Amino acid sequence: MDSQIVKVRLANIESKRESLVKLLEKPDLGTFRIDVNQAIEEIDDLIDELKRTFPD
Repeated sequence: MDSQIVKVRLANIESKRESLVKLLEKPDLGTFRIDVNQAIEEIDDLIDELKRTFPD
């Protein structure tokens, strides 16, 4: 896989993370907040792993 493709996909993942963070700011999430938190944690782990595997 081309490193440029990986960088584009990583940027896409990071932008989706920001959407989840904005969703987390909504006060009416209820128990869905747990799922959003978990998704953010998993995305953070994925981003860290990709950055270690494909450093700049």
